[in-house]
Order: sequence, then C-alpha cells, then structure tokens
Amino acid sequence: MSVWFVTGASRGLGLEIAKAALASGESVVATARDPQEIEKALPGHAEKLLALPLDVTSERQADEAVQAAVARFGTIDVLVNNAGRGLVGAVEETSDAEARAVFDINVFGLMTVLRAVTPIMRAAGSGRILNISSTGGVVAWAGWGVYSATKFALEGITEALRLELAPLGIQVTSVQPGPLRTDFLASTSLSHVSRVIDDYAATGGASREWAQASHGQQEGDPVKAAQAILTIAAADEMPARLPLGTSTLSDIRTKLAAVGADLEKWQELSRSTDV
Repeated sequence: MSVWFVTGASRGLGLEIAKAALASGESVVATARDPQEIEKALPGHAEKLLALPLDVTSERQADEAVQAAVARFGTIDVLVNNAGRGLVGAVEETSDAEARAVFDINVFGLMTVLRAVTPIMRAAGSGRILNISSTGGVVAWAGWGVYSATKFALEGITEALRLELAPLGIQVTSVQPGPLRTDFLASTSLSHVSRVIDDYAATGGASREWAQASHGQQEGDPVKAAQAILTIAAADEMPARLPLGTSTLSDIRTKLAAVGADLEKWQELSRSTDV
C-alpha cells in the first residue's frame, strides 16, 4: 500500500481523491487550511488518515506537514498538488494584488510543497507526483487570462520536473481537468476581480456571467476524476499529461490544430530569422 499526500483536501477534487485513496486501502495525509473540515468529511479512517493544517504559501507549515507525514507513515509515495484558487476577469481589469494572490497559491504554493516533499522521494529513489492543472493550462479564454497564466506556469514546471526527476526514479504527471461539478465556481474558490471595464462586457464580462450561471452545472464528475487519478498513479509509466473530460479533449485538440495551422502558414518567415 502507498502513502498519499494531498493538498487542498477539505473539499472538491482533493477530498474525492483522498476518499478514493482511502477506499483503495492507501494511507492518506490530507492537508488543508482547516484540517477539522477533513476529519468531518472523512470519518472512520483514524488508522489510515492523517489530517494536517497546511497553507501552501507557508514554507514552515509545508515542512512541518511533511515531517508529520513521515513520522506517522514512514514515507510519502504519491504527492497530489491540488490546492488552488480561481480568478475571473479581463487581464487589464486585474490588479497586481489580485494577480499575485492567485500566483502565490497556484504556482509558488505548489513549489513550496514540492521542495518539502521531493527530498523524501529522492531519498527513497521512487515516487509519483501529480500536479493538478486545468484545461486552462493549455487553452486560455477571455476573462481567465491570469488564472490560465498560473496553470501555464504549472505546465512548464511539471514538464521540466518530469525530466529532472525521471533519472531519480520519480514520475510526474500534469492532470488537466475540465469543468468539474465541485464548488470551484463558488465564491469560496473563485475570486472575481474588483474592477469592471465596460469595454470588456462581451469578453471578460461574459466569463463572469458564465461562471455564475454554471456553478453546479459543470459536466465533469469529481468522483470519476478521482478514480482516473488513482488509475494513473498505479500505472507502470504515468503519462506526461492526463486531460480529463470530453470538453477538455475537444478544447486541446482545437488548440493544437490552431497552433499547427500557424506553424504551417508562417514557417518561411520563422525560418528567415536564422543566421
């Protein structure tokens, strides 16, 4: 049996991953800002569950959580970097403080947890890391530019990390869920920029309206997504990327086709810049 370390595990996809891992007989270190919420959501797992406080922006808390995990279970086999927040609003509407706040959690928080966990895996010569990205880590839409920027950054980190850790026996995957029927679009997870510019009503404004109208209507099932993540974590060789959901597959294929078309159309101009 493996030891899982899951961030953002008090609700949504993180909670479902923790539930699925426990149901499979795994030991789970489930972390969140309020670990009591985890204990309420996952009763009856005292032997296999360790709920810990973790604000991913705190290096001290990350180190303490990892130390507690190792003290309880001896190691960490699977890390799921799930903690994150959303932000909707046009790029120009987004203040520096609003942008930095979402980057602090989605990017720098992820890196803080990575720095705390990877030494354990390197010492063991094995491990699995699953970074929860998004369709928005491949495709950006109007109104989601800064959020997508955090997930684009996560994709770059994950791609490089996969190459860096593979020789050390550690596999890394980017998980790219589409819209899951969780509370991601609720105000507790999704922030709206405070500034509204009328010129963006049909673009960034439309995304704000979509987010409000779509809460609770998302196409993706977080329980099935969690099971897919367990399947990948158990594979002999994890893929570099795992898109989740029909719309995700469609959106990524459309993006790749558009990139291919641009490469084809402008290839002579591209080549002309060589020495």
